[in-house]
Amino acid sequence: MQFADRMARLGTETAFVVLAKAKQLEAQGKEVVHLEIGEPDFDTPKYICDAAVDAIRKGFTHYNPAPGYPQVREVIANEIAKTRNIPVKPEQVVVVPGGKPIMFYTIFALVNAGDEVIYPNPGFPIYESLINFVNAKAVPIPLREENDFRLDVDELEKLVTPKTKLLIINSPQNPTGGVLTRGDLERIAKIAVDNDLWVLSDEIYSRILYDTKFESITQFKGLPERTIILDGLSKTYAMTGWRIGYGIMNETMASHVSRLATNCNSCTASFTQMAAAEAIRGPQDDAYRMVAEFKKRRDVIVDGLNRIEGISCKKPLGAFYVFPNIKKTGRTSKELEQLLLEKYGVAALAGTSFGKYGEGYLRFSYANSVENIKKALSWIEKAMREMMSKA
Repeated sequence: MQFADRMARLGTETAFVVLAKAKQLEAQGKEVVHLEIGEPDFDTPKYICDAAVDAIRKGFTHYNPAPGYPQVREVIANEIAKTRNIPVKPEQVVVVPGGKPIMFYTIFALVNAGDEVIYPNPGFPIYESLINFVNAKAVPIPLREENDFRLDVDELEKLVTPKTKLLIINSPQNPTGGVLTRGDLERIAKIAVDNDLWVLSDEIYSRILYDTKFESITQFKGLPERTIILDGLSKTYAMTGWRIGYGIMNETMASHVSRLATNCNSCTASFTQMAAAEAIRGPQDDAYRMVAEFKKRRDVIVDGLNRIEGISCKKPLGAFYVFPNIKKTGRTSKELEQLLLEKYGVAALAGTSFGKYGEGYLRFSYANSVENIKKALSWIEKAMREMMSKA
């Protein structure tokens, strides 16, 4: 049987592949510490769950408008207006099942075959996958350790050509935990305006920051009308399985994205939208506690990794990932990923899962308990000691 040529251009998200391998090993009786998946290990706050149950009982189990319920879009619009300090109308909000549909719909709505899209590398793998899928040219902007995994704006400027249609930025960033500064964003904004570029600003980790405050590119003149903000509730409220996210964009773009949603998923589940509205309106104590705990875990894993021979690790400013340098081990990222999982029971991701500039690095998610992180560190140290003694 034959498949469409475009399927050969579609990538995947390696975290789920490694998770499946880890689960197979566990089924065989092997103990595994999961540091591969980007998912908070906390329960969804009770008040959000209660809101969902209440919504189901009240009949929110049917179709709703493709871009979401008007009252939910209004809650989101008010939240974005408050946190980004920009005017936002409910008509600019499109509610979708998770954050990824905003990536899909943005690229499908804006990018033609042959157009160029600049995206961060290492970065979330679905960016590059979707750019290739629509037969556009994926242009990576490297995120380098020596620049704290922030993109080099001078380098970015040189990558822009007359064919560049879209720029993707992600801050706080997956997989490195890097954060763009206000100065970075101001210069990127000027490049976007000067070259008439669209910007997809992936802000899904906007509430998970340490020792710094969140900055959005939409604060700069000319950017709100050319930026699509991607955000959602998966990370902030431990709602990954609820599949609830949203995009903020100008009204014309929102109408196109809503039409794509109609053609693809019809609408986002009604009761999850009611829960999302309550999550945003309700008490934020659980979200704050989760970030405080992530900060403790960050310090444990960074300090622990830096004590292991052959590994060095920058302290991330946001998200819940570390991206340690493993070049001194003499192993490739993929080799070390496989070794740690299969022999030592530590599930991690090769840096190359996030693009070619991730070679020489691993990604660990510290969305796990301090106890499990310390256990993983002891196993990683054992792996490095045994490996280095054989070198």
